[in-house]
Amino acid sequence: MNHISVPLLEGAPVSGAAAPSAYLKIENLTKRFGAFTALNRINLEIPKGEFVCFLGPSGCGKTTLLRAIAGLDLQNEGSIHINGRDVSHAEPAQRDFGIVFQSYALFPNLTVDRNVAYGLVNLKWSRADIRSRVQELLSLVGLPDQGDKYPGQLSGGQQQRVALARALATSPGLLLLDEPLSALDAKVRIRLRAEIRSLQKRLGVTTIMVTHDQEEALAMADRIVVMNNGSIEQIGGPEVIYCKPETAFVSDFVGHMTFLDATVLEHGRVGVGSLVLAVANSRGFAPGTTVKLAMRPEEVRTRSIDSSTTNAFEARVESLSFLGAFCRATLNPVDSPGTMIAVDFSTNAMRDLGICVGQTRLVAFPPEALRIFPHDSREMHA
Repeated sequence: MNHISVPLLEGAPVSGAAAPSAYLKIENLTKRFGAFTALNRINLEIPKGEFVCFLGPSGCGKTTLLRAIAGLDLQNEGSIHINGRDVSHAEPAQRDFGIVFQSYALFPNLTVDRNVAYGLVNLKWSRADIRSRVQELLSLVGLPDQGDKYPGQLSGGQQQRVALARALATSPGLLLLDEPLSALDAKVRIRLRAEIRSLQKRLGVTTIMVTHDQEEALAMADRIVVMNNGSIEQIGGPEVIYCKPETAFVSDFVGHMTFLDATVLEHGRVGVGSLVLAVANSRGFAPGTTVKLAMRPEEVRTRSIDSSTTNAFEARVESLSFLGAFCRATLNPVDSPGTMIAVDFSTNAMRDLGICVGQTRLVAFPPEALRIFPHDSREMHA
């Protein structure tokens, strides 16, 4: 059975039926391996043409969910609808998808042309039509003159493009990408993620990509599905996921975050040692409640502030790490000694303000940049 490129079905809803509200609809999907629950009642809708990333640490269930959508690992409970058709128990070849695996899974004994044509041959296309389609796809992915080569003669980035062309050969309605860039070096990965996103927009194909790389998800996705322990933690656009995380796990997994033990003093105010900070949303916690206060390092303010600035406090610079475009510092607040806060200073700020280890500086975090979570809710990723 061919699991790489599958035929496009005539899978429109029956005459008179309402058009589907989502191209892909998943309801109460549960997958167990023995006593282990890999997916726990997943509910998700993806509109036609959207690019969605399943993001999470290893073992969170994201690849299992992708394979369930493809029919490669059937769920124990729940349903999957693609373009209005119930495919919950359909064979992979009946689900109208193309897939690119992490290893690309190209046939080493076939030329690039024959790899791309594989699904079309199975559909018994004519030789002339296959030749035309293969050339069209290789031009589309930037490899118009590579058809006679074998996969072993190509770079990793070129092999990824061939795998993508093969997945798109039958014009599937759904494109599934299982960590397609993880085997590539950093510069190639950055270039290809931009190319994949551009190609997806041009074709308008509904796309799901599995990744554990938060930067990759933020750069490519229309929406991100953050997963943890077989469940969905949060769904939203990249900016929402990054700037308005709903759980401590999402805060910790997406981007860098400092978590501090704090106590709610009153609505909109928390205490960290003798340091009192205003927060824009205290989430209904009663005064006296112990919470986790979360702050991102880039939200620190160092310019145009004074002692009257909201949330201004003095802190000693304990360490500095040069990271190219910025330096990551560890600050120790004077009013909460021993409370270490990671902050990022731009190279311009380092130069203009003369920031150095051992210096005590006035810094501030805007109230809207601070978030609080239940004290026992934070679960660190591996």
